[in-house]
Amino acid sequence: MTIINVSSGQADAVMKCIVLEDQISSDVKDELRVFLQKLTENARSTGKRSRERSLEEASQVLQKIPKEALHSLQSAALYQFSQLLLALQLEAVAFSSVCRKLDQILQVLAEINYNIVFEEVKQYLLNLLHQKQVFTLKDLQIACMFLEDSTMGREVLKTECTTLLSKVAELIPVVMSDEEARNGPLCYQTVKVCLQVFQLLPGQVALLVYSKDSVNRSAREILEFLMSIILGQVSSRDTRLLAGTAVAMMLSTPSDSQCAGSAAWSLLQITNTEPWRLTVGELQVDCHPRHQDGVDRLAVCRGLLTCCRNDILVSRHGNQGTCLLLNGLFPFISALCEEKLDCHYYVFQVFTIWLKRLKECLSEVWEVTGAPLDSDLQQHLTQIIWSNAESPLDGVAEVARSAFCLLMEIYEKDCLHFGNTEKRLYLELLNRISDLPWESKAKYLSLTAILPYTGTDKVLELYPTLPSHLLKCLSTNHLSPCASEVYKFLLQEQKRELFINASQEPLPTDQDLANQWARRWQLVILEALTSELTLLQNNASCHLLPSTLRTFPGAFNSLLSALDPTAPGHLRAWACVMSARRVTSGHSLWGANSPHALKTLHLALSSLDDSVRLAALNLLCCSPKTKEAPSQVEYSALRDFIPLNLNSDSSPFRQHLQAALRKFLVRIRDSCMASVKGHNSKKGLTEEEEEELKQGVEFVDWLSQLSFVYLTPDNSYQRKKTVLLLLSAVLETCTDTWSPDRKKGQPPANMSTLINWAKGRGKWDFFSKSKLLVLIGCLEDSTNEIRELSAELLLRFFPPSLPDDVTAVLFGRAERLLQSPRVQEAQMGALMIKLLLQKVDGAFEQGEKQSAKRITFLLTKLQHHYLTARNDMLLAARTTPIHGIVSALQRGLLEVPGVLMESITHSIAGNIVSLLEKLTLLLLGVLYGDQDTEEKDVPPSFCDMGNAISSLIGQGGVEGAGLDEDGEENVLLSEEHSLVLTCCWVSLKEIGIFLGSLVERILSLHCKELTLTVEELRRASKVFKDIILKCRHWGAVEGCCIGFTKFCRALLCSSDPEIKEIPPLILQQGLSVLQSPRSTSVTRRAAGLPMLILGVLAAEDSSKSRPLLAHTINTLLNTAKAPLPQDWDQTLDLPQVCAVHTLQALVKGSSLGVAVLQYTPVVAILSLTLLSSPCWAMRNAALQLYSSLCTRMLGQRPAGEEGSTHSSMSSPSFFNLYPALQPFLQGALESAAKDLHDSTLLLHPSLYPVLTLLAKLQPGAEEQTRALSEFLPPLFLLAASPVYGIRVMSSRALVAMIPLSEYLATVLQLVEKLPESQDVVCCHNRLHGQLLQIEAVLTRALKTNIRSSLSVVVTRFESRLWLASLRQRCPLVRLAYVNIVRLMKGHCSDAFLTQLSSQLLQEIHRTPNILEVGSATFHQSAVNFLCGDPEWACQVWQSLANGNAVVRLSLVKSAVEGRGWRGTDLQQVIERALQANLKKALLDQNVEYRGAFLIALVEVMTPEEESFALPCPCPPRLEETWLQECVEVLFTDLESDRGGPVLISTALCAVSLLLSQSVDLSLLHRWCKLLEKHRCPEAPEALRISCAQALCLCGVSVVTRSLTDSLMFTELSTSLISTGIYLLQDESPLVRAKAAVFASLLCCSRRSEAPQRCFYKQVNHALRSLLDLHLEEFWDASGALDALVCHLPDCDLNVLLMEAKETQCRSLYERDEANVYAEPSVISACLLPYLLHLVKHYPESSTLAKNLEHWARNSAAIVKENLTICMQLQLDDVLNPDWLCLLINPGFHGAIYGLFTRAIVLLQLLKTCDSIRPLLDPLSLSTDLQDIQRRFVLNGVFLPQVFIDALRTD
Repeated sequence: MTIINVSSGQADAVMKCIVLEDQISSDVKDELRVFLQKLTENARSTGKRSRERSLEEASQVLQKIPKEALHSLQSAALYQFSQLLLALQLEAVAFSSVCRKLDQILQVLAEINYNIVFEEVKQYLLNLLHQKQVFTLKDLQIACMFLEDSTMGREVLKTECTTLLSKVAELIPVVMSDEEARNGPLCYQTVKVCLQVFQLLPGQVALLVYSKDSVNRSAREILEFLMSIILGQVSSRDTRLLAGTAVAMMLSTPSDSQCAGSAAWSLLQITNTEPWRLTVGELQVDCHPRHQDGVDRLAVCRGLLTCCRNDILVSRHGNQGTCLLLNGLFPFISALCEEKLDCHYYVFQVFTIWLKRLKECLSEVWEVTGAPLDSDLQQHLTQIIWSNAESPLDGVAEVARSAFCLLMEIYEKDCLHFGNTEKRLYLELLNRISDLPWESKAKYLSLTAILPYTGTDKVLELYPTLPSHLLKCLSTNHLSPCASEVYKFLLQEQKRELFINASQEPLPTDQDLANQWARRWQLVILEALTSELTLLQNNASCHLLPSTLRTFPGAFNSLLSALDPTAPGHLRAWACVMSARRVTSGHSLWGANSPHALKTLHLALSSLDDSVRLAALNLLCCSPKTKEAPSQVEYSALRDFIPLNLNSDSSPFRQHLQAALRKFLVRIRDSCMASVKGHNSKKGLTEEEEEELKQGVEFVDWLSQLSFVYLTPDNSYQRKKTVLLLLSAVLETCTDTWSPDRKKGQPPANMSTLINWAKGRGKWDFFSKSKLLVLIGCLEDSTNEIRELSAELLLRFFPPSLPDDVTAVLFGRAERLLQSPRVQEAQMGALMIKLLLQKVDGAFEQGEKQSAKRITFLLTKLQHHYLTARNDMLLAARTTPIHGIVSALQRGLLEVPGVLMESITHSIAGNIVSLLEKLTLLLLGVLYGDQDTEEKDVPPSFCDMGNAISSLIGQGGVEGAGLDEDGEENVLLSEEHSLVLTCCWVSLKEIGIFLGSLVERILSLHCKELTLTVEELRRASKVFKDIILKCRHWGAVEGCCIGFTKFCRALLCSSDPEIKEIPPLILQQGLSVLQSPRSTSVTRRAAGLPMLILGVLAAEDSSKSRPLLAHTINTLLNTAKAPLPQDWDQTLDLPQVCAVHTLQALVKGSSLGVAVLQYTPVVAILSLTLLSSPCWAMRNAALQLYSSLCTRMLGQRPAGEEGSTHSSMSSPSFFNLYPALQPFLQGALESAAKDLHDSTLLLHPSLYPVLTLLAKLQPGAEEQTRALSEFLPPLFLLAASPVYGIRVMSSRALVAMIPLSEYLATVLQLVEKLPESQDVVCCHNRLHGQLLQIEAVLTRALKTNIRSSLSVVVTRFESRLWLASLRQRCPLVRLAYVNIVRLMKGHCSDAFLTQLSSQLLQEIHRTPNILEVGSATFHQSAVNFLCGDPEWACQVWQSLANGNAVVRLSLVKSAVEGRGWRGTDLQQVIERALQANLKKALLDQNVEYRGAFLIALVEVMTPEEESFALPCPCPPRLEETWLQECVEVLFTDLESDRGGPVLISTALCAVSLLLSQSVDLSLLHRWCKLLEKHRCPEAPEALRISCAQALCLCGVSVVTRSLTDSLMFTELSTSLISTGIYLLQDESPLVRAKAAVFASLLCCSRRSEAPQRCFYKQVNHALRSLLDLHLEEFWDASGALDALVCHLPDCDLNVLLMEAKETQCRSLYERDEANVYAEPSVISACLLPYLLHLVKHYPESSTLAKNLEHWARNSAAIVKENLTICMQLQLDDVLNPDWLCLLINPGFHGAIYGLFTRAIVLLQLLKTCDSIRPLLDPLSLSTDLQDIQRRFVLNGVFLPQVFIDALRTD
């Protein structure tokens, strides 16, 4: 056959032919040249999107050429054009969309000369079809392409249909004779060709199949081939399903529905277990079933439903009233749904397709049946849907919703057609929906389906708790989408109903509609928007609000009027409402008539709450039109907002900030693009439009510059991550870089116009060398995220090659880092190598590609590292560790496109495998202490490894290895030991990852020049086995398994049988190891053996039947079930235990997904059975397996109040999914209950786990839950269990087995069984268990709408009051009784509650004579019960001193846990009680009580945060002697650090509270010293939090008093402000937040009219407000200057230069700073304006002048010396390695900022102060600073604008 290939010269030949044509104008020739360039670009591209883009551009160019010009093309040119396009089509057969675009271009040429184009296509196809060779995979793909994507190709194949089918039939024996071909892509493609022929050429196929005269042998062979595939001769499920579709398509080709129907009925013989004959038209084939796994029936049903026409589906068969759809297909599908196959998702999808076809054929079905749909059929359909609605399988629940919608449509049509007005099914479904627990996803999916048919009023009438349930769903991740959908449906339906009801009247206005909405939903929406739950807030604002305002626009005013921005939670809600309004209406909200909105916006932008600021930011950035230019208000607000929000430690905040700014940047870009377009037009731009364009360009430039300024190494991770995200948004939006891997977000086609406009004005210089250096500096960041993000930006946006000097320095740097023993530094080097390889741009050096040269260099280095390690492992671990080079090879070879093919040949690949094998054996030998590890299957213990490494270190000459200073054995690892161990473990991990990825990539290339032999692959498999089975380190094993899974997957996909057999062989070897007895213990959880087995199984093709998984599960089950040997030793590993641990790994592993679900029942039964094993290891393993299994079976766990104990699955759904478990679990309960009833004391180890599983289930629908009633008798009996845990868990399990309507009846039944007096003899265990069951059922009942007979329950229960009295001697029984009363408290009589409270009050003051089990818990419960009533709480608090230790502790804890006493008389009672008992509590020896008491004291005497701004209730005067003594005790404890950090922090808060109104300066000075001591980063977090809290409790009072009249507090105030500044830079968000509250309270106290609530400012706003306060009020204080200068970083560059020259790692781990959040450079820039303002006050205060002069004299010499060093730095045009070392040094940047700050302040001071001018020359200082700054800017150091402005001013 003729092969057409696209050569680079083919397009040139076409162009030459066109150039020679005289009839074509030069303009058209230019257009055609561009068109050909685009076609050539398409040929060179590899990615689908790149190809589509180039073809789209080519098509646009072709459309611009006039038709007349194209018609003038000569035949030769058209012929060559056709050949070129056809060649492109043939090369793009894998991309259907590309082929279609090429076909569209061919159609344009066909309009010019159809014959030429058609003949070229025809000739190619005839050559293809009449070739002598059998079709290859490529030929089949080409045939498919011509059938599907080529108009003329299809025309040719219509006439050649018989030939094509004969070529396919000729291929069938080849496919079926080879297993690899049969189960691979060749078979699939063959079936696909058949399907496309039947689908696209039906007329031709029908003649060959149904006409006696034209019966074709090839058609019969193809039919036989397809049926053999369906019946299981092929293992690929996808191929079998496609074959089913192809057969169905074949039989539906005739126009005669009777013939096709007869063939379809014949196909339904598929269920026969004996051979049978299929008849399709004139074709007959014998079918031989292999094994019925369900896929055969699934394939047939799926095919018939998707391919058959309606007339075929309703065709009758024999009896009148039957049709294929109802009587033929539905029984099949129904049976498949019940079988729970591993392809259940596809089964249920077919069920949904059946419903869809039933809906389409409904009128024909009525004609056939003559009656409405049978009620049994309706119930059956409903049951199938309900059974799948709660399925844990991905996607099944969503398909169930579609099925519900279809069923409702069908039912509605059926009722309308037959006049059924009752429509009882709707009410039944609604009742069932409302009965389901709110956690059930099925509830909401079905509700959206039924809502249009019942109406909102009926839904809310039968389901009144729906709004509250929707809010609960919106508080969980997995239920929020369906809840949002329900709400949207409800609104749309409500609006529709309102219009229908008003059809006879004037239509309601928007406000009328909004009022109706507000009556039902406004409170619900406001509750969600103002909730404290972040998830609920977000979901309400993102989903509910937009739906509301789109459906009811008038609701905006209603919502806004209900919000008070000063109330808690309302500010965020306001921003969300405004934002939703902005998006839905498109109106600008910042007009001149809305000053209040603008003020509220600025308030929200400075809020301490992240969510409030984000909501306000979204409001600023959003717009429904991307071309809407931002306003001046928006620009100004964002310029203020962004710099203050770059160091948020909330990852969601950073992501949302980037997303919001990306929207804003798109608005800028699109509006500027429109302006530039107008600028280039004749009309030009108005002055306003010009200003808009300038503003937009300047904002983008400012944002990019800001990003580079803050990318210094000394800044926090949070700031760097944020600015990198922002820089990414800028570069994605405002450059013309096209990303082929992205579907959306590509730059506009004419983006270069705007870029050129900006660059012409000196803006948008994003890619300068200096900025390149900034990002290169980030490659050595301590965090992986910063490194990767920086590398991604360098790769995506910067020029394709690096400057030569940068490349050389970077390569040298990478080489040094790769030799570092620190894992992090080695990873930096590997990333640099990857970047260098990506940036070589295909350059050649000395005849060899640079990429190949660098890979060769790395391989040589790896060999050198191996030799070094072989000779001296300790030296290698320190200087040439292996992991860095391996990681660099992995990243360079496999993550950089094209490098593998350019650098590696077959021999090199084999050498790599060999070297990795040697390295593995060497490293394992080090861990073993013996290089001969071949015969050792059992890995050494960690102790043995330690001894081996210690011995190795000793041989290396390190004396005293492993000994401390006294010569004793050191429990801590030595530095040498850590080096060797880290080198071994990390290297083994990297080897595993690299080797697996390398093999996967090589095998996927299918390149003859680069292959691995079978022997090499076997050696590679041995490397994996050695690492996984012999390493022991979990991180190394887990990392290696990543590569191992890739390795196995690649081998299993290979076409070579020998290669394909390697993974099953590994699996078999692993199972053999597992089954063999051991002579020693390996480790817990069977070491790496489960991971080895899991790795092979995870690699198995999920679209096939997974035979390896089935074999493994069966082997493991049989091994685990095997009886233990009589002489088993529990110190050794047993095969049975290893099997159970391996099962757990398979169940737990996410890589197997839902494939293991089909085995869960049998595995669960096994695990529960094994809990009775006499072997502890077996019981332990079984329990772990059972736990993992429960997690897998129950699916997602809902968040919320019961998230920790309940699943979202109901009990009926659970047993429907796992029916085999029901009899087993029920039997386990009945056996235990029977033994208990017979008083037989037998242990039932599986009982508690069974109950735990049942307790996690939710109650289900009424009827289905009632079917589980057989669980109830044993559960009731287990209430009497002597085991406390059994009683508790059986009570919880009981809830899921009782129908909702029977809850109260069950409670009443249990209550009546309680003894009415102590005279009745009863079992205490049974009594306690019954009370627990009452409590559990009642708790659930009270959450439903059932209230009918609660009064009867309460009356009967009150009559058993003796159960809470002393006559009942068991405290646990009394506790259970009180807990139940607490549940029903609102329904109990006052007399009963008084009597009970009186008894409890007496009880807590009683001292028992003997130890009573449970009395402490009962007393706690009693205290909590009494404190729930203010009157009784007062009595309890008044006798605080008389209570026992438990009562006192419970009482003070209750004050903290429940805050209902706030603002009541009880608060004063509590305060007096706490004050009266303070001294006694401080002297109490019980540390827990003392701490709890102080917490309670602070809590009670501190006002609520919302009212912090109000005058605090004055604590008792300190003059009182007892109080002075208490304060002294507290100070003594604090100053001596007595107690732990928590107790000290509590004491500090307490003493701060007591000193808040004190005027005793000595005490306040002592207090300040304590704050200065504990504010340091090294102090425990609890103490730093207490410092911030102390500032709020006492600091605000001290500073406020110093502002008004007390000058004696001035020095204290400056110290407190300095402490506040320290704490606002703290590492802990809690500390910073508390310090921000302190600053906010100070701001609030300074206002003339103090607000009712204090507004809490964001941390950076708070920092500025503290500095403002310091400058405005305390600038002349003696400590004012020191309070600012103490925060400046050190500026000594000498030390840093010496550190930069140090290249050797001194330790394996680099020590982190005490405060990694601190940012020396940022605080320097922040302080500079305030220091300059202080200098301006120099003439006004002698104290300040003295301090400034003293500071200047101390600083001048340091500044001068370090500026000289800066001037001497070698900052040339060529990058210096020493300079790069400084650039990545965090200390250098902090020192530079500290130096510039000091120098600029000195410069300002020199102008004012004559006395210090001899120290420095102002002119020289100014010149030096400006010169250094200019040099820095050119070499990767960007100073903030505040420094530049200060220098310009000077």
